[in-house]
Amino acid sequence: MPTAFAPRESHEASPSPEPVPSSVPSAPAPAASIARRVAQLPSSPAEVGSALGPLLDLAATAVADLRAAPAARRTARRFGWLAAVTGHDVVLGKLFESHLDALAIAADLQADRALGRMPAGLWCVWAAEGAGGRSLTFATRPDGSLRVTGRKQWCSGAPWAAGALVTGRDEADRRCMAAVALQGPGVRVTDQGWNAVGMQRTDSVDVEFDNAPGQPVGAPDAYLGRPGFWHGGAGIAACWHGGAAAVAHTLRTRLAAQGDAAAPHAAAHLGAIDAALAGSRALLQVAAQRIDAGRFGHREALQVRATTEAAATLVMDRCGRAQGAPALCRDAAHAQRVADLGVFLRQSHAEWDLAALGQLAAAAQAREEAEDAWAL
Repeated sequence: MPTAFAPRESHEASPSPEPVPSSVPSAPAPAASIARRVAQLPSSPAEVGSALGPLLDLAATAVADLRAAPAARRTARRFGWLAAVTGHDVVLGKLFESHLDALAIAADLQADRALGRMPAGLWCVWAAEGAGGRSLTFATRPDGSLRVTGRKQWCSGAPWAAGALVTGRDEADRRCMAAVALQGPGVRVTDQGWNAVGMQRTDSVDVEFDNAPGQPVGAPDAYLGRPGFWHGGAGIAACWHGGAAAVAHTLRTRLAAQGDAAAPHAAAHLGAIDAALAGSRALLQVAAQRIDAGRFGHREALQVRATTEAAATLVMDRCGRAQGAPALCRDAAHAQRVADLGVFLRQSHAEWDLAALGQLAAAAQAREEAEDAWAL
């Protein structure tokens, strides 16, 4: 799949803007280096298609950077990229994360060769199952290829994607994944299923598949069973953190300009934000270390997602209370970022995830009697 992510041309780095808050996860490479690269992206483009070329170039740069990173620090660098792009533009961060996730899945499931024959361009991962349990159906052909049929919901980036990794069920009702070229026969991108205000520019519409050709990605049930599934879940948290840090930047910049004249209540709100982002950043750093050490699973992923979601929710609430309506009504970029991040956070399953985390914590009690996981 390397050709799908190759940059069209090299670019000279432009001067970086004022950096986002210091709570963006650190990476082995200087954060300023990533910031300079990300600054080349268009800012809040009205049409995502106009930013697709620079976004793919940036993805190729990030992939090369990650491959060059020491294995023990690679995840921290990946989190830094995800946070920085999402902080620049939440919608572009969502598509950037999905594109890199497609690469990671292909590598995990040893499907690089099959995807290498697919069209170059933006690749997305569409793994959400529809309401009522509806799912795509996969029919296996004698040559091992698949035919994909059904309607897929929540297809972010569908109008611009060259291909997608989609989940569905095979003849034995096993959950499988297939790579499908979206410009091929049997695929229709609809204009239905997406009436959002926040994240509107992702155009996460429904896509219909009618006996569309596909290639299997891994064995049945391998997508959910691979360790990288939980690593990807933590990557989403890094995106949330980057978006929240960028939201907080408006308040921090305002209070920095006011100095001692800043209202004490506004300063208290910023203090709460600083503490929340520091906690989110610290747990993301620990998560990166555990991923690279091979000690990261379901419970750890739910912990980091819940912590980061809570921090991002606090940031949006506190920024609103500190700044009032003017920031949301007169600052278009800030208002758009808040609206987009609010929808992105709902990729969390909220109390369902917290219930699962509680069950995992209870089940771990017997194993942790000698060494409590909560103890310092």
